[in-house]
Amino acid sequence: MISEEELEATIGLETHVQLNTRSKIWCACSTTFGAPPNTNVCPVCMGYPGALPVLNENAVRLTVIAGLALGCEINLRSKHDRKSYFYPDMPKNYQITQYDQPLCLGGQVVYSLDGVERVVRLNRIHLEEDVGKNTHFENSSGVDYNRAGTPLMEIVTEADLHSAEEAFAYLQALKEILSYAGVSHCNLEEGNMRCDVNISVAPKGSDKLGVKTELKNMNTFRGVRDAATYEIKRQKREVSVGGTIQQTTIRWDDTTGKTSAMRSKEYAHDYRYFPDPDLMPIVLTDEEVDALRSALPEMPAQRRERYVQELGLPAYDADVLVADREISDFFEQTATLCGNAKSASNFLMGDMMRMLNDQERSINSVAISPESLAELIKLFDAKKVNNQGAKEVFEVLFEKGGDALEIAKELGKIQTSDTGSIEPFVAQVIEEHPGPVSDYQGGKDAALQFLVGQVMRLSRGKANPQVVGDLFKDKLGT
Repeated sequence: MISEEELEATIGLETHVQLNTRSKIWCACSTTFGAPPNTNVCPVCMGYPGALPVLNENAVRLTVIAGLALGCEINLRSKHDRKSYFYPDMPKNYQITQYDQPLCLGGQVVYSLDGVERVVRLNRIHLEEDVGKNTHFENSSGVDYNRAGTPLMEIVTEADLHSAEEAFAYLQALKEILSYAGVSHCNLEEGNMRCDVNISVAPKGSDKLGVKTELKNMNTFRGVRDAATYEIKRQKREVSVGGTIQQTTIRWDDTTGKTSAMRSKEYAHDYRYFPDPDLMPIVLTDEEVDALRSALPEMPAQRRERYVQELGLPAYDADVLVADREISDFFEQTATLCGNAKSASNFLMGDMMRMLNDQERSINSVAISPESLAELIKLFDAKKVNNQGAKEVFEVLFEKGGDALEIAKELGKIQTSDTGSIEPFVAQVIEEHPGPVSDYQGGKDAALQFLVGQVMRLSRGKANPQVVGDLFKDKLGT
């Protein structure tokens, strides 16, 4: 017998990423999400006899870009193979994929967990076609083939992960890189990223892996973490009492919080791979690959470093902003326009993210623009609006857009620094509150805040509090 504490989990991930192309990989059918079922189909993607596939060149280009962004070796010659299996979502009864000659080999993903930088090695990235989508109703099932034939990358890791948290952090880092590289929308809600999770347990220090189970088609990172956490505990418990693990494909039930067996897990020879006779090999040149490498955009790690080194942001701010490509791009434009990167970061990490999370929206779906936010930041930095006033102006901009200065005027949030209009309020407060005046003159600095607050009340928030404080100091001789 062996205790659960003496067992270590090993996780390998196969992440399927839909590529950002307008048409499918073998035909001209649209890849638009949300079309009525079985409307974006044709004889090619439905596998009709005599229909011949024609490779989408852009799918190859995007896969190579992904490989370069992840540090892979690009195969100058690769080919496509047929993977035979019978399932309702595969209209041809085989999937066109890549077996022994994939486009990309090796590579790695660097991620951070608990403040420690870690590395996951990649085995390969291959280009294949997606399958359809099964939907199960109360008394029947349906298949939508709109997704069948959508260009798909499969990114396969080595067995370098050992916990559910590591798998979660790896997937987040992978999504960031692919999003910045522009190869996929990485929209989990639309099924742009899905993964299969291979899990096994073995005694710590063993040079052999245990028997694995495979979680299929996980489409949320949280689901991967929860399912892997449960499955690791289940396997450790089973092995610790002398049981055995069967190589099976399993599913995760988010409602019950448990995994369950679907079918026995296939081996590679079960799929009867052979080269697709309808497709020529993919042949690239060093010049083509070098051109794509030189055109790679700034990657997340580079952007984080630039935010800290050049813009002077704290590392925490850089991590939060860079985690979402759309938010990071919005920040870049705002910071450039307002000239204050830290103020831009504060607004985005504060009010912006709060409202986006509350309403479950993306930053590109709201009315506020980098130009209007930059104008608001300038008003705030110039102390023409106070903190509360800036929040109220921001909320209007978020929902309706517009001109920050005009909205601040309409809401009566513009502060004045005109001493001539503030002095009467200061004189009134000094006359009406002799006690706090005496306290302040006696060295109690907190009394000054009370006096300033009274002026702000009388001026309905329009007086600049710093100017008010300076006037009290001048008049009270301190």
